[in-house]
Amino acid sequence: MEQDIQIRKAAESDLDSIEKLYEDICGYLETHKNYPGWQKGSYPSRRDAEKGLMADGLYIACIGSKTAGAMILKHEPEEGYKNGRWLTEDDYQHIYVIYTLAVHPDFLKCGVATELLMFAERAARREQCISIRLDVVKDNIPAERLYQKCGYQLVGTVSLGYEAYGLPWFHLYEKIL
Repeated sequence: MEQDIQIRKAAESDLDSIEKLYEDICGYLETHKNYPGWQKGSYPSRRDAEKGLMADGLYIACIGSKTAGAMILKHEPEEGYKNGRWLTEDDYQHIYVIYTLAVHPDFLKCGVATELLMFAERAARREQCISIRLDVVKDNIPAERLYQKCGYQLVGTVSLGYEAYGLPWFHLYEKIL
């Protein structure tokens, strides 16, 4: 059954539901294969959502009145991105980076992540961006399949400085627009 997914810029009033989304995802990952390595109380957290909101890049996906997903879009890379072999050469004013793309466990396999990626692509095209970049923990097979299905190309593997959290390697992906 296809559901109507509405995506919009998040407001301060959405922070509680996004925090709950993150908590529910981390709870789910405690009892399932934790591909992304996310941990309750560490990442993602309300503080991450607040930073995304302050940077005017936090988006929320809703199905009816329920928070089904969220993501952060920014024109700023992770520090480790400088070690990547990207497909495009440009400053980040013309490149979007997707952070913390999250889908509530109740809405897995409902197309929420795909809709968020398509929304990001439309937003990037409106701003005349040349590409979208993101990173994913190496061996996060479900996420990597999704990104590849949506046209993202694997461009390399780098450290992003999260070894202390047991996350030494990240795959870098880019989609040229």
